[in-house]
Amino acid sequence: MSEANVNTGQAGDPTAEKDPSDWVTGDEPATGAQKSYLNTLARQAGEEVPDDITKADASVKIDELQEETGRGQ
Repeated sequence: MSEANVNTGQAGDPTAEKDPSDWVTGDEPATGAQKSYLNTLARQAGEEVPDDITKADASVKIDELQEETGRGQ
């Protein structure tokens, strides 16, 4: 196996990323940190976020709003 395919555990390592729809805990409520950051991004984008958003949905929405607002790059 090539070292290029080894999960380094570093942020941004594509081998460490997993589709949120595949997360075992994806259906659980979003974490406090996710909700806080999501609300900040949503406010900046002029959007609203449901209070009962799941971890997986929050992750996807954060990615969308980061792209929309230019944050997190």
